[in-house]
Amino acid sequence: MIPAASQTLPGFALPPLAAYVHIPWCVRKCPYCDFNSHTADAQLPEDAYVAALEADLREDLAYVQGRRLTSIFFGGGTPSLFSASALGRVLEMLERAVGFADDIEITLEANPGTFEQAKFRDYRSAGINRLSIGVQSFQADKLKALGRIHDGAEAVRAADMARTAGFENFNLDLMHGLPGQNLADALQDLQTAIAQQPTHLSWYQLTLEPNTVFWSRPPQLPEDDLLWDIQEAGQQTLSEAGYRQYETSAYAQPGRQARHNLNYWTFGDFLGIGAGAHAKLTLADGRILRRWKTRLPKDYLAADKAFRAGEKCLPDEELPFEFLMNVLRLTDGVPAMLFTERTGLPLERLAEGRRQAEVRGLLERDAQRLLATPHGQLFLNDLLQLFLP
Repeated sequence: MIPAASQTLPGFALPPLAAYVHIPWCVRKCPYCDFNSHTADAQLPEDAYVAALEADLREDLAYVQGRRLTSIFFGGGTPSLFSASALGRVLEMLERAVGFADDIEITLEANPGTFEQAKFRDYRSAGINRLSIGVQSFQADKLKALGRIHDGAEAVRAADMARTAGFENFNLDLMHGLPGQNLADALQDLQTAIAQQPTHLSWYQLTLEPNTVFWSRPPQLPEDDLLWDIQEAGQQTLSEAGYRQYETSAYAQPGRQARHNLNYWTFGDFLGIGAGAHAKLTLADGRILRRWKTRLPKDYLAADKAFRAGEKCLPDEELPFEFLMNVLRLTDGVPAMLFTERTGLPLERLAEGRRQAEVRGLLERDAQRLLATPHGQLFLNDLLQLFLP
């Protein structure tokens, strides 16, 4: 049952709107990956999938409510398996149906093993203006353990080709805490990544997720003391190279934070189209809706299947946790009144949880901001538990 609408406050406003487009196919499923990705056949159903994306979007247009898209993210899977013309048609459809902000950020996830110079020049011509390149490591033994299809030299060439194709704004995705990794290995990966001069680095620890090969057959990972040494030394290396940490696992050159991800972390709205895509949408009456799409590509493409797999309006008592789960990942936190602007609820809803968190040294004593302490950043799950309904 959908709960009754909240009584929203004067500070409430519709948040910015982004779009996430899911392309669910990969060359090969990685053993650590728990995303909705599926091994591609020799021929991808590009035309059928683009047509399905357009029909899927039409069903969600009522949630746009006059807003233009501030960012678009093509995620997967490996979206760079699709041609530039196919992705260009998706962009044309989104611009025609919704509209773009003047400074829209449009990101494409790409893996080094799928890079071709002409193809990426065409992506840039189609309107994509940012890449997120899934490197994970530059070292042969680590890449083999992760099941990646590229080698270190291909990863370096991918960054070179991105710049040559006109992408002066790109992210490198890098993992640490890998099987057999020591401190020197981890720092060498970081230094190689930094040498490619990306504007943004996503650097995060490998975790074992349910429903993955690594979960059922776990590899030998570094001990906690070594993981801590890697984290500390890596953060110092990134800082000295001019990359400021602004989120738990995100580091950027000045002014190069990922706007699409910042929209997630500040509890903005986003449309989600494609197999298994999720959306977070604010309704006209202030309620917040979570929506998710049919997961398997064959079902998503089937004429007799609905695109929508499910939806849920978040009750008021869940909003503090949902909001803080995102914003407290940011190293600078957010203005406290953003809670009211994004949820329509009074700030007093957080009062008891804030009091307990401040006493335990997990949240800064700042009436104007919601900001985890350095200790709270390390124990974010403990901090969030204080705001569960």
